[in-house]
Amino acid sequence: MVLNFTKMNGAGNDFVLIDNRTAGIQLTQNQIIRLCDRHRGVGADGIILLVPSRSGKTDWAWDFYNSDGSAGEMCGNGSRCFGRFVQKVAGANGSFTFETGAGVITAVLKGAQVTVNLTAPKDLRLNQPVSLLGGMQTVHSLNTGVPHAVLFVPDADKAMVMQLGPEIRRHAHFGPRGTNVNFVQVLGPNHIRVRTFERGVEGETLACGTGVSASAMISARVHNFTSPVKVQVQGGDTLEVSFKDDGNAFSSVQLTGPADFAFSGQIEI
Repeated sequence: MVLNFTKMNGAGNDFVLIDNRTAGIQLTQNQIIRLCDRHRGVGADGIILLVPSRSGKTDWAWDFYNSDGSAGEMCGNGSRCFGRFVQKVAGANGSFTFETGAGVITAVLKGAQVTVNLTAPKDLRLNQPVSLLGGMQTVHSLNTGVPHAVLFVPDADKAMVMQLGPEIRRHAHFGPRGTNVNFVQVLGPNHIRVRTFERGVEGETLACGTGVSASAMISARVHNFTSPVKVQVQGGDTLEVSFKDDGNAFSSVQLTGPADFAFSGQIEI
């Protein structure tokens, strides 16, 4: 089968997007892994397929897969790329809604910048002592559509992302499904830098939308940040996270940043 695809990235977090409105494409786990392989395939952190709304209550829906072939509930950067992709192939303008595994998302299109709302965060847990091989670490966590752990570090450049990331990602404390892991450096008032070890990619990505959102909101509680929060990601871009915080819960979470087309092509799978 020859597959038409578009390659995009949101702040360096890259995806293969496929128009599956006819629902004729059924990818196997091995095919997803092959497409995401940076040597033998297109290369990506994930695959996103545009499909018709399943409930009839939204404009569209997506099927999202991580690079290891596992299904993903939500992806902030992927959502922004999806927004521009739908605009390109289906003629969406202004804004539209789509179904994800984490709930309904609204994408608002403003040129190359896309704003998406995130589902209401849940399971906020602060100051959790977690025993690691190198000793105890204080970890915070929040689910922004997918689970995220947050560690504050003095210098993101020196953060042991590839050492601590895999250990925390699979730690029993975050079982049974594990967690994404964010290493956060405070740069100034309402300004942070974030590096993320992503579950499903099993490595560091250049950006993680749900991760920077979790990091921004946890910074509001730990460091008294207020909305909006500027977030510098590993790819060099800056994202903006806005939210409402009544002191008990967060709501109206929005993520704004770039979504760029790289190239389109065909690949035989």
